[in-house]
Amino acid sequence: MVDTRACQKPSSRNTFRGIRSSKFRHVYGKGSRKESCYENVLITQKAHDTAACAANPKFVAIAVEVAGGGAFIVLPLDKTGRIDVNTPKVTGHAGPVLDLKWCPFNDNLIASGADDCTIKLWHIPDGGLKVNVTEPLADLQGHQRRVSIVEWHPTAENVLFSGGYDYQILVWDTRRAALMQTIDLHSDVIYSLSLNRDGSRLATTSRDKRLRIIDPRSGKLLQEGVCHEGSKACKAVYCGDTGLVFTTGFSRFSDRQYGVWDEKSLNTPLRLDTIDSSSGVLTPFYDHDTRVVFVAGKGDGNIRYYEITDSPPYCHFLSQYISGEPQRGFGVMPKRGCKVSQCEIFRFYKLYATKAICEPISMIVPRKSDQFQPDLYPDTASPTPALTAEEWFSGTTKGPVLMSMKTGMTIKTHRPLPLRATESSSDKNADKKYAFLSMETRADYRPLEVGVKTSSSTDKDLKTSTNLDTKFQALQKLWGCNVKNMGDNKEQCSTSSSGIECEKMSTKNTINKMNIKTGDSPNKLANFSMQEKEIEILDKPSPKTESETLMPFYVFSLRRAYTAQCEELKLLRRQLIIKDRQIHELEDQLNKFKVPNK
Repeated sequence: MVDTRACQKPSSRNTFRGIRSSKFRHVYGKGSRKESCYENVLITQKAHDTAACAANPKFVAIAVEVAGGGAFIVLPLDKTGRIDVNTPKVTGHAGPVLDLKWCPFNDNLIASGADDCTIKLWHIPDGGLKVNVTEPLADLQGHQRRVSIVEWHPTAENVLFSGGYDYQILVWDTRRAALMQTIDLHSDVIYSLSLNRDGSRLATTSRDKRLRIIDPRSGKLLQEGVCHEGSKACKAVYCGDTGLVFTTGFSRFSDRQYGVWDEKSLNTPLRLDTIDSSSGVLTPFYDHDTRVVFVAGKGDGNIRYYEITDSPPYCHFLSQYISGEPQRGFGVMPKRGCKVSQCEIFRFYKLYATKAICEPISMIVPRKSDQFQPDLYPDTASPTPALTAEEWFSGTTKGPVLMSMKTGMTIKTHRPLPLRATESSSDKNADKKYAFLSMETRADYRPLEVGVKTSSSTDKDLKTSTNLDTKFQALQKLWGCNVKNMGDNKEQCSTSSSGIECEKMSTKNTINKMNIKTGDSPNKLANFSMQEKEIEILDKPSPKTESETLMPFYVFSLRRAYTAQCEELKLLRRQLIIKDRQIHELEDQLNKFKVPNK
């Protein structure tokens, strides 16, 4: 027998913890059917490692291939199916378009960076483009080489970041089209830049294999370290307000990696792991509301997603979406454009690498109920800016303005066409003009000048206020014309004036054809000469005064109507003079016949 008394129990029991619990573990990707895709889109092949696609709750913009210069198309979300080859494009760049970004606070404003070293801002009207657009709202020129990255500030309005192949990051105030800050801390090409939740920190990666944390207002370098040792491009994305930075890149042996870093110390990573041995550049996309990172590779057919936590190991693999078509790039829909009723937490717009197709892909959390899920949709960033560009540049920092998605409706913005940055005087008075346009329409916009009132103007104001007829209205009634139908149409005025001129010429020809006999009496000849002088006086145009050239359009139209009436009166008077002359000639002929022959 075995003596079991000598056996000792272990001090601690090794328990199996099982699979980690997560509500996003079963997230799956759902592709779109053929009728819900955008077909026949000639996707550009010159955008390098950038997405070449951008989406918002109204439009999807895609950089396309053109014969010369650079262009991109803007399609409404509901305009799916086969796209016409002659679809209107935005064709203002002289080189290929490399990056596109929609403004987070205006769904009709998009920024584009291109190979021609410029950043341009474009306004897209509701319903999409009807004709090709060549004139931008603003043209930001400051880079010496191609612009590969553009990024909007997440909380401040009219603040734009741009990165180029000149190793510089420029900070712009788009309302004034002014360069506010130049960040010159890189020694090689910049691969990516990402802002944290409130826009107070900027993370960048470059070809020198270093990850940098920068203060975007002062341009000061806060932290720096080697992220991935591979020679290919590495990308970085800020994980919201957690203080973590997620990077993707390559190892020394060309294996694809991902890393999690603390923004306060970049000497060693919190987590560094190998993904696979493919060659496509990986691009991370972070969702702050769910704390899920989606990783997609150029040329791959799948999308991996990881969940970020505050405790080790900081990053947990969830699952992946697999498809048979390789991808060229991705556009991302903001959270306010996702479908709440379908439990959609993220949406990609996949550009095919081998076909001219853009396919929407939804990331869905499976739930049995179709009711609103508050654990999946916490309050998200709204399209309302938290502060202005002046406040942000002065040192103020605020988080985004949050909104609830419980309504289940897609939140869109409707804003008027922004004024051009070159019109500095109109920019200063833009708020006043919008306030004026929102006011109730008044009957008379003409200002009353102090000390210039006369008795005639007072009588006219009295008649107008008491709804009596003025002299002009009485004249219109006398000749059977309607004031409302005159002066509004320029073509009618021009037509009537041309007709009057023709009638003037006809009357002058009639007068010239008339032969005055030598036997007429001297009184009669004097009468004819006086009538001709009167016609010449009537034909003389009245000189334009300085006030006529500066008057408003509605006053100008009324003045033209009045002038047309006066011309008609002059024409009638000339006709009466001609008729009187003919009557006198007929009377003379009758008198000659009445004289008896002696």
